Parts: sequence; structure tokens; C-alpha cells
Amino acid sequence: MTAGTDLTATDTEATRIPLDPFVSDLDAESAALRAAGPLAAVTLPGGVPVWAVTHHAEAKRLLTDPRLVKDINVWTAWQRGEIAPDWPLIGLADPPRSMLTVDGDDHRRLRTLVAQALTPRRVERMRERITELTGSLLDQVATQSGDTVDLKAVFAYPLPMYVIADLMGLAEERLPRLKELFEKFFSTQTPPEEVVATLTELAGIMAETVAAKRENPGDDLTSALIQASEDGDRLTDEEIVATLQLMVAAGHETTISLIVNAVVNLSTHPDQRALVLSGKADWSAVVEETLRWSTPTSHVLIRFATEDVPVGDKVLPAGDALIVSYAAIGRDEQAHGPTAGDFDITRESPHRHISFGHGPHVCPGAALSRLEAGVALPALYARFPGLDLAVPAAELRNKPVVTQNDLYELPVTLGG
Repeated sequence: MTAGTDLTATDTEATRIPLDPFVSDLDAESAALRAAGPLAAVTLPGGVPVWAVTHHAEAKRLLTDPRLVKDINVWTAWQRGEIAPDWPLIGLADPPRSMLTVDGDDHRRLRTLVAQALTPRRVERMRERITELTGSLLDQVATQSGDTVDLKAVFAYPLPMYVIADLMGLAEERLPRLKELFEKFFSTQTPPEEVVATLTELAGIMAETVAAKRENPGDDLTSALIQASEDGDRLTDEEIVATLQLMVAAGHETTISLIVNAVVNLSTHPDQRALVLSGKADWSAVVEETLRWSTPTSHVLIRFATEDVPVGDKVLPAGDALIVSYAAIGRDEQAHGPTAGDFDITRESPHRHISFGHGPHVCPGAALSRLEAGVALPALYARFPGLDLAVPAAELRNKPVVTQNDLYELPVTLGG
């Protein structure tokens, strides 16, 4: 595949940064992206050339710039047929119609209707259920045999998945298959022949859920989406299905990575762990610093430029695609000072990060993710204060997911 627009003389084929499909060293890759300037020319897995915004200030500006839109038909490479329908990341570049994929009045309409269903009160009502699930899962963790436990498999994965299933009204028996499908959905290694089938099956499960909730509504977000209205306007079934898929995908993946990364960070920074376990630092600081320093979402796909947009000393050309590289942005010294590369839960202004996005498309599930991590982490360490990594951090392996900072497994010892 070739680029939709020729790169400038300073961004040639030789200097474009390829994103590693196996995510073997995200820190080094992110440092290279930052060093390339606020706008870096990169290549996505599959040979797709795009641009990446890598600095905090420029990302905030571009995330509110109306010249950057979600309409894939603006992308020159798409118009010319250079992006294959079985490209592994096509589901993230051209997802079904939802508030993630539209702009302007359409986005405001969808966001308003979703906000009627995903209210702060509904999120807060989940606290009791999250606490209950956390305690139950920790009871199961305590019964694990052997010296080493995969904390991701037995705790960090099932907690967000059960929570999102409860919130959305998904049948629990669907969860094992959804796990398999979402792994294929996010992976850069999904065989081309499975890409379309994966997207079709995911949409089918969500459509069946919506149909079931129309027939028998419950106290869940899917039923609330069906009932949501604004001046007589309602979401279509297509919009509800797309929103359900978006919320389930983002709602569990982000929180899994947040919990896993927080445990890794505390294990590799014992001085910081001692601060929070002694009560000299708050768990909210652990959550926010983890979101900044090892953000769960490494790159967000994709926006498209409707006209030339200056970024630093470069120009994002009209018709080209832009990704937001949150893993690079989180350690931008211009935003976070000379210690941006340090994990420090005592940092001033920890909330300056934009790891849940910024502007009109800021993540609507941010409060739920923070709530889950804010319940899960202190409960985990209250039960197992001696918890630590069972292997050196350098041996932990990232999954082949360029959009998520996600480990295959999290082997730990539980301590005494």
C-alpha cells in the first residue's frame, strides 16, 4: 500500500517510523516518536502510512480542530482503494456508525442520547457491584495453587468484563466468545480471511442483544439506550448496536490494561508502592500516574484532514490520516516537566494527562474505568500486600496490539 499524499522532503521513506506490530519495546518506540517532533510520519502494521501526533499541546489542539474528522471517505488512500477491506485494523479505522465515527451535529446528537443512558448516577450505582465482584474474584485468587498466579487471567481480565456485561446487559455465556472475538478485533496478527468474519460476528452478537432487550428491557445500559430520546429523537438499532460494541470494546480493554499496568508499575517502583501502602499517597494518584506514564491506550485510530493543517514545523496534508500516540504524549517533557519519564505518584498536577482523550470525543467511559481501578487496586493490595512480579519486568510480553498497552499475562507471587 502507498501513502495517500507524498511526504515532505524531510519525511521520506527512510525516516518514517514503522510501528512494531508485536509491540516489543513500546517505551523506545514512543521515545522515537516524541523525538521526531509533534507530528511524526509513521507506518502502521500492514504497510499503511499515516501521521502521528506525539506531543501533549499539539494533541489537545488537534483533538478539538474541526479540520480533523472521522469520515474515512476523506482519506485519499481509502478513496484510491489502497486500504484493503481485510486490513487487520480496518475495524478501528472504519467502525460502524456511532458517536466515535461521526462529527459535528451528528456527534452531538449521538453523544447526548448516550449521555442520557450513561449517567454519573448509573456509573456510581455500579460501585457496589464492582466491590462485590472484586471481593469474589480475590477469594478465587487466594485459592490458586502453585507459587505463581497469572493475575491478568484470574483478576484483571474478568473484573472489567463482568462489570461491562452487567452494565450493558450482556448474557454471561457470551463472554468467552466475546473474549476471542475482541482479541482478533484488536490484534495486528489476525489473518485477513478472519477479519470480516470477526466484525460480522461481533455485530451479530450485539444485534441479538439489542433485539432481546427490546423484547425484555432491564435495568441496563442497552435498555436505556433503546429508551433514550431527545425531543422525540431516538437511536436507530444500527446506532445502538455500534454504540454497544464500542462500549464493550473500550470498556473492558482499557480497564484491564489500567489494572495490569498499575501492578507492574508498583512492583517495579517499590518506593512508590510503600508510599501508597502506608497511606502517604492516595490510590487515585496511582491510577492517574499509571494513566499518564503507561497509558492503557497507546495509539488511537484514525482522524482525517479535510485541509492542510500546520503542526509544529510540519504540515499534515489534506486527505491524510492522523493517529494520536498517547503512549508518546504521556511522557512529553514540555507538558510534564523534566521528570516526565519517571513514574511518580507524588507528582503535582497528575490529572494533566489526556489518556482518555480530549475534546468532543473524550472517552465517555472514563469515570467507570477510574471507578473500577479505584476499587480493585486497594482491595487487591489489602488482601495481598506482599504481591510482586514473579518474573523480571523485562520478561513481560506485550500482545500484538498497536492500539493497546496490553500484556499476554501478569505472573505474580502473592506474598505471605
